Amino acid sequence: MMSWNLYSRGDKFFAIVVSILIGMFTIATLYPFIYIAAVSFSSGFAAQAGKVVLTPIDSTIEAYKYILVDRDFWISYRNTFIYTIGGTILSLLFIIPGAYALSRPQLMGRRFFNLFIAFTMWFNAGLIPFYLNMRDLNLLDSMFGIILAFAVNAFNIILLRNFFEAIPQSFEEAARMDGANDFQVLWKVFIPLSKPAIATITLFCIVARWNGFFWAMVLLQSQEKIPLQVFLRHTIAKLSDDDEFAMTQLDAAYSAETVTAAIIVCSIIPVLLVYPWIQKYFEKGILLGGVKE
Repeated sequence: MMSWNLYSRGDKFFAIVVSILIGMFTIATLYPFIYIAAVSFSSGFAAQAGKVVLTPIDSTIEAYKYILVDRDFWISYRNTFIYTIGGTILSLLFIIPGAYALSRPQLMGRRFFNLFIAFTMWFNAGLIPFYLNMRDLNLLDSMFGIILAFAVNAFNIILLRNFFEAIPQSFEEAARMDGANDFQVLWKVFIPLSKPAIATITLFCIVARWNGFFWAMVLLQSQEKIPLQVFLRHTIAKLSDDDEFAMTQLDAAYSAETVTAAIIVCSIIPVLLVYPWIQKYFEKGILLGGVKE
């Protein structure tokens, strides 16, 4: 590592400015998480009065007690895991073979299919036609419908296709000489060499499924089928409309704000636990899959 004294004045100034900007970006990124955690452990009166800034005020875990004894909370938590795990697995089952096929030069109509898939990134039928399509397929109020309807994402296919295209042709040729068919080439050659890109796609799918809200709210009517994000909305509406709760809010150990914050904290914990395992592949997968040679 070069000594600081060996840098020119311009390089030192640039390094200082970059360090300040990175520090500001880090603070701006971390503060919402710190604030939400602080609110969740604060009293209802302190949160309602806007006293919480960085640390909990009148520390209490009453908000967590309120949600952890709620049966609907655990049902929605379970549903979110079902939608996330099932949806991610189904997405990978579609995306990986699709990206492999689109990356092969011998695919008939390859250019057309690539353009057709890219077209869907900017243009779609719209909200109402999609809803009517789900209705006609009898997928309203269906857990399988939520898993199936969003199984394929054009961006993920294109990202993985670019990664497959960057793999040297010699690997496939060697496998073909050993008698491998397309499935064996994909399973034994491309997938092992594409772990960074597949891990990146997996993370995208997990986050998208875990945070799924709008269509789950629109398509699901049964309380026992809703995911955690929709449960959060219902809880906020319930606490906000509860006149008795609102009247005692100043004296309560929890409030709508603290309960909402507690649910948010509980909802982000699984993603925070998964991300470190995938993060080491994330940057490499984005860089290699996002550049077409």
